[in-house]
Amino acid sequence: MDKVDNIIKQWNKERPDLNVSSMELIGRIKKVNGHLVKEMDKTFAAHDLNHASFDVLATLRRSGKPYALSPNELLSTMMITSGTMTNRIDRLVKAGLVDRIANPNDGRGFIISLTKAGFSLIDKTVSAHATTQTKLTSGLLDKEQKQLNELLSKFLRSFENQ
Repeated sequence: MDKVDNIIKQWNKERPDLNVSSMELIGRIKKVNGHLVKEMDKTFAAHDLNHASFDVLATLRRSGKPYALSPNELLSTMMITSGTMTNRIDRLVKAGLVDRIANPNDGRGFIISLTKAGFSLIDKTVSAHATTQTKLTSGLLDKEQKQLNELLSKFLRSFENQ
C-alpha cells in the first residue's frame, strides 16, 4: 500500500457515498510529481541552475542553430508571464549564459542567444538530467513506461484540446 491508499481508505470509510477514484488517480500523480521535481531539482542545483533557468537554456539549446529565439518565441513554449520571462533572461544574462542581441528582422526587438558558456552548461546539465530521469523511471519496465506514457498523453490531450 502507498500513502494514497490510506487516504482513499479513510474517505471510503467516512464518505462511502463519494466516488473517490479520481481523487486516487490525481493524488498519485501529485505524489509522483513531487518526487520527480525533488530529484530533478537536485540535478539542476548540482549545475548551479534551477528549473526556471534550465527551462530557458534547454529551450534555446533544443531550438537548434543558431540557438537563439525572440522572447515571444520563448514565451510560447513556457507557461509563464512576460514579466517572469524578463526576470529569467536578466538573471541568465548576468550569469553570462545568454546574450541579448538586436533582432535583425525587427529594429525595436532583440533575440536571446546562448553564449558559449551557456551552451556548454546546458549540454552538461541536460545529459545529467536525462540520466536522472532514466533513474527515476527505472521502477517501471520499458513496456510499462510505454503504456503509462500513452495513457498520460491521452490524459494531457484531453486538457490541451479544450
